[in-house]
Amino acid sequence: MSGTTIAPFNMSDKSIICYTPLMTTTNGLWEGDNPLDYSLPLFILQLTLVVLATRFFVLILKPLHQPRVIAEILGGLLLGPSVLGRNQKFANTVFPLKSVMVVETMANMGLIYFVFLVGLEMDISIIKRTGKKTLSIALAGMVMPFLVGFSLFSLIADTDASIDPTCYVLYVGIVLSVTAFPVLARMLAELKLINTDLGKLALSISLINDVCAWMLLALAIAFSDEKASTWASLWVVLSNLVFISFCFVIVRPAVSWLIERTPEGKPFSEFQLCIVLTGVMISAFVTDVLGTHSYFGAFVYGLAIPNGPIGAAIIEKLEDFVSGLMLPLFYALSGLKTDISLINGATAWGFVLTVIPLCYVGKVAGTVLVSNMFQIPNRDGVVLGLLMNSKGLIELIVLNVGREQKVLGDKMFSVMVIVILIMTALISPLVRLIYKPRKILVPYKRRTIQNSRLDAELRILVGIHTPRNVPTLVNLLEATYPHKRSPLCAYVLHLVELTGRASAMLIVHANRQSGGPALNKTQAQTDHIITAFQNFEEQVGHAQVQPLTTISPYSTMHEDICNLAEEKRVSIIIIPFHKQQTVDGEMQDTIPALRMVNHNLLQNSPCSVGILVDRGLNGSNRLIGNLATHQVAVLYFGGPDDREALAYGWRMSRHPRVRLTVMHFIPSQDSSPTPETDHLWAKLDRSFTTIKNGRENKLDEEYINEFKKMIKYDDSVEYIDKIVNNGEETVAAIRSINNVNDLFIVGRGQGTMSPLTDGLTDWSECPELGAIGDLLASSDFETTASVLVMHQYVEQGPDGEENFVVERPWESSEHYQSMTHQQYVQRYPMPKGMGHSLL
Repeated sequence: MSGTTIAPFNMSDKSIICYTPLMTTTNGLWEGDNPLDYSLPLFILQLTLVVLATRFFVLILKPLHQPRVIAEILGGLLLGPSVLGRNQKFANTVFPLKSVMVVETMANMGLIYFVFLVGLEMDISIIKRTGKKTLSIALAGMVMPFLVGFSLFSLIADTDASIDPTCYVLYVGIVLSVTAFPVLARMLAELKLINTDLGKLALSISLINDVCAWMLLALAIAFSDEKASTWASLWVVLSNLVFISFCFVIVRPAVSWLIERTPEGKPFSEFQLCIVLTGVMISAFVTDVLGTHSYFGAFVYGLAIPNGPIGAAIIEKLEDFVSGLMLPLFYALSGLKTDISLINGATAWGFVLTVIPLCYVGKVAGTVLVSNMFQIPNRDGVVLGLLMNSKGLIELIVLNVGREQKVLGDKMFSVMVIVILIMTALISPLVRLIYKPRKILVPYKRRTIQNSRLDAELRILVGIHTPRNVPTLVNLLEATYPHKRSPLCAYVLHLVELTGRASAMLIVHANRQSGGPALNKTQAQTDHIITAFQNFEEQVGHAQVQPLTTISPYSTMHEDICNLAEEKRVSIIIIPFHKQQTVDGEMQDTIPALRMVNHNLLQNSPCSVGILVDRGLNGSNRLIGNLATHQVAVLYFGGPDDREALAYGWRMSRHPRVRLTVMHFIPSQDSSPTPETDHLWAKLDRSFTTIKNGRENKLDEEYINEFKKMIKYDDSVEYIDKIVNNGEETVAAIRSINNVNDLFIVGRGQGTMSPLTDGLTDWSECPELGAIGDLLASSDFETTASVLVMHQYVEQGPDGEENFVVERPWESSEHYQSMTHQQYVQRYPMPKGMGHSLL
């Protein structure tokens, strides 16, 4: 169109735009064509700008812990008529009105498949099992904002809109009353509340709100057509009820039959997946024809597909593309349609400044009122009410549908987008200000294996990233020897990275007792881990397993681990190394960020830490009866970490199927430090000590002497004094016992320096493991044995000095002092099932 300036995406403009539909791709710049005159190059440019603008705001808002939806809407506002789009040349060049068809079609196609994924990830059985408390709070939180929208109708109604006030209030009420489940899930994870009772309650409420919002949207669309009669609107409702019934009565069993025809463990064929994905478009088409919206059909279709392997396969294939690329286009499109300049005058800004606090008050008042009926503290009720104001996808869908139905004008659309933006952005700061969980933690002394009594429960926290580490960890816990006088309580924590996916959040909310299949790959991994450790609990007596899941960014994952360890009062945290062994024996990184998690954990842990280098722990070729034994070696140099390693190996040696070798490395006279090295070490930080430190030397001697006294008549333990001069002789001694062991237990060597490890750290790849741990974990050291690197918790005194306070477990009960291994086994026999194959 020539000679006319057009505001981009201004649908109220009655101008007619003419362009050639076949002008899709350009012949090239050298032919004299302008690429932006063709639809495909123009769309690629628009999509690129949207993604760049969105990622720009994501980067800026990340330190503020804002949900991603804020960045995506701001990206649209930046490109739209509110900021850059005010320049008519930019607007008409990059976002001309003639490109509306292509951009909106692609954005809606992406949204249709995203809404399908949302329905696919939802487990309707959770809603069926919803209790009275969750349902009551959800309904109360929706009613009050609806009343706010109704009372402000005279203030917000467009004077030039000859529409039904009921439809107007219905659309605005839906936006103000419902809660965005994906946004809330992400926010709870950022606030470290997703694993709390309050967080799980909030997720349940938002799930109910989401489903109610879709039902209300369908009704709003059915009754918002001015040309339609009452009977026509009624037929719209009835026909959609028939569609919903068809999905659950016909489609759901058909997909179940499709799943049953696929052998367990076999991938679904492309034909099967294409059939299901084609059904998304058919459902969207049907509901659009029936008079509601294509979004509604895609959502119901996704909800009807049974949770299980086919849903996991579809999510794995689609979610990254749809959520990462296509969905931001819809959010940005909403920002492009928003013109802040339309919000002028006291009336518009009066509504913005009035509706936000009133909605907060309405949600909070309704939530607190019902929460008191169920004995929920007022502070928790207030926080719950604030969290229920989270807005996102469903609200923007309602606004866009209302705009298409001519119920909401451009001005009202812009006002409500700004309201959504402000309401969601304020939630995280307000909750952080109000809600600071009070930790009522009783100080405890059993923060190390060395301090753990042999006649008391041993608590261990096991962190797992992938199911690959499960067999070794299960066998390690078995070899720790739980018995009736010293039972084992293992907290198995599945560590999941926090991403933008709602599917990752759902695993926290899912009810494990339902017996249903996994929703997605992440939950499938969690279920596999839980099943393996439940089998361990059933087959090994005196062992209790509590499965847990935490979702955090890798940068703060150690905080969740440390908080749980202190809350559960565990003695040691065992976490896998960030490298895994390949088929050819090389050690390769799995996820590099896991190294940062382990490093932060070593610095901040409230108890001892063991880093497991997993090469398998299935037992050696030596047999006792028909059962394989575990050959364990402890390499002892001295210091708190080595004492912790010896304490753990000592406990394992009480297992009838564990054979323990302790190699005590003793420096010869020739390996003593020279005056030059003494002068060099004197310049080191005071937090470093040497093995020649008098107090440390005394503690080492006491502990090793008590150990030798206790194993004097124990045939299952072999003690070796190894005199070496330098690092080279140390490596040679370790290699001499390498091939006969399944597990090495070594100390990390915090705060110690020894001439026996001189030169081993010069080419260290992983210094966080210490000199010996790094040697055993390297690809150059050929071994099939796993390695457990121990870091003992050392309490800091008031002056900052390290207090090595050791409570000897054998002194807690007199009868331990004279017991041999055979007497111990007779008194505490191996539990039934111990030692059999668990996996």
